[in-house]
Amino acid sequence: MALMSNNKLRLIYLSQYLMKNTDEEHPATMAEILSFLSENSISCERKAVYDDMEMLKLAGYDILYRREMPSGYYIGSREFELPELKLLVDSVQASKFITVKKSRELIAKLQRLCSTREGEKLQRQVFVSNRLKTSNESIYYNVDRLYGAISENSRIRFYYCEWDKDKKLKRRRDGARYFTSPWALAWDDENYYLIAFDNDKVKHYRVDKMQEIEATGEVREGRKQFESFDAASYAKRVFGMFGGETQRVTFEIDPKMIGVFIDRFGADIPMWKTEKGLFTMAEVEVSAQFFGWLCGLGGLVKITEPRETAESYQRWLEEIMQKYISE
Repeated sequence: MALMSNNKLRLIYLSQYLMKNTDEEHPATMAEILSFLSENSISCERKAVYDDMEMLKLAGYDILYRREMPSGYYIGSREFELPELKLLVDSVQASKFITVKKSRELIAKLQRLCSTREGEKLQRQVFVSNRLKTSNESIYYNVDRLYGAISENSRIRFYYCEWDKDKKLKRRRDGARYFTSPWALAWDDENYYLIAFDNDKVKHYRVDKMQEIEATGEVREGRKQFESFDAASYAKRVFGMFGGETQRVTFEIDPKMIGVFIDRFGADIPMWKTEKGLFTMAEVEVSAQFFGWLCGLGGLVKITEPRETAESYQRWLEEIMQKYISE
């Protein structure tokens, strides 16, 4: 029994050592492996380690031997390769909805998925403190609660907040709860949003501004509206997640703007050229944020249809100009 336990323990230590300490650039010699096992009170011969490696290979470990210097044994492939982990680390760093503390915790866990030396390569690229991050620690758990309510087909209740002049989150509606049917979560402009159905309308809420989310157990509403709902398409037409009236808008654009429109609306956006110029069309929710995006493109883009939308944009620009005209 003692021998069997020792063999099982040796397998565990060997697998952990190889996963943590080796990669293609940093293989381990047999002498180093035996020394490590000895330090952990496991005495064995080389043949036993060879047999253990064969056993680990059968279990799915990609253990390879490098003959050129530095020579030795190493883990060839892992569940996550280093470039994949770098992408995940970059995503965690860029996410405003994850706090600095939680970002560091997640990155530390990602580092444990590669060798120690590869983890150092990730660590050298970690810049969290100076990035704009939320201070709301609960958002991490809000996301989990929302996914739970969606999987349970349950409506939710919660408090919704906004920033006040003292830079504190204040509950809207004088502290009254919101009730809605959650259907999807979307990540837009580095923020997490809940897309929900409420009072016969599709609405969205910033997850970091939601408090005390609870599933009510009542069956969600809006199933018919969400049968063919495309969250990505919704995010394209709702600028900055500020909603408005949905319209199909035609633009006359300078050829320099082709990439801008494809980046925003996708490669399948229609474009056509006439004697008057180059035109494109997209479905958007007309709001001040949409006009702000359009203004940033300057004179290289012009709304041609609907005429009412073009006039609304003109009035929006004139109202801004009036604020800068001297009396």
